Amino acid sequence: MQEYSGKWLRKPECVLFEVDGAVAKITLNRPEKRNAISHQLIYELRDALLEADDRQDINAVLLQGAGKDFCAGYDLTSSYGDWEPENKDAEKYDYRPAYGSFDNDCWSMERFQAIPDLIFSMHKPVIAKIHGNCLAGGTDLALRCDMIVAADDAKIGFPAIRANGSPPSHMWTYHVGPQWAKRLLLTGDVILGRDAAKIGLVLDAVPADEIDDFAMDLVRRVALVDTELSAAQKRIVNMAMEQMGMMTTQRFAREMDARAHLGTGPARTRFWTDMREGGLKQALAGRDGPFGDSVIKLRTDR
Repeated sequence: MQEYSGKWLRKPECVLFEVDGAVAKITLNRPEKRNAISHQLIYELRDALLEADDRQDINAVLLQGAGKDFCAGYDLTSSYGDWEPENKDAEKYDYRPAYGSFDNDCWSMERFQAIPDLIFSMHKPVIAKIHGNCLAGGTDLALRCDMIVAADDAKIGFPAIRANGSPPSHMWTYHVGPQWAKRLLLTGDVILGRDAAKIGLVLDAVPADEIDDFAMDLVRRVALVDTELSAAQKRIVNMAMEQMGMMTTQRFAREMDARAHLGTGPARTRFWTDMREGGLKQALAGRDGPFGDSVIKLRTDR
């Protein structure tokens, strides 16, 4: 992979940007962290999306993850921390902390979630290719894409609802309706790619060894259409969703997440105690252990 430097994206470290014909392949590239979302990754992703939307030789985008996972969620060791200034001059200014009040929490999430919003608002279509884990913050990215394809054995869900909050980007109801949205978000259970396709959470699912070719075939087919035309189709469908209140729902989702962060129940309290005393691995084990096997098993074929 050659170092990339363009108009918007310049020498990224946490994403890869490649152009294959009329397709831009944007790859989340923190495989050692299961592509967990850090501040650096999310801002580089923003720049990569703008780069693809601006380049006239690109007609469509494939969003994927390096290594074993699409994205295992937010990096709890960095994403929830305060912003670190890149130069000494910035240290003299008094900026908002990430937490400390309901308003600060909302403000911080609004800035962070502007990047998943960009996937929705950019003119060119974005197809997500899910393999391995697509959890929590990973779903905030994937469910904003125009189409999602998954490996049969991919795991999709938001386990963080068990102790950490609520999805700050809410596309669940628009994909699967209220009952399945509640089934997933009231338990934090995950659903496999093959079953996610049955309920409409993803467009389609194929065996893991076929997902790369399947996704590229789809995005190349989409890229055959002129960008002016594909932008028109994308934007009219999006406008229909906006008329359903989708963008207003995103605002409320951030506020509900901030509200959830104020919770003082035993599960949330224990999670942060475990984080302080034993680290992330212990905290996750304590949060998810009582749920046992968290994979949803459909009892009826669809």
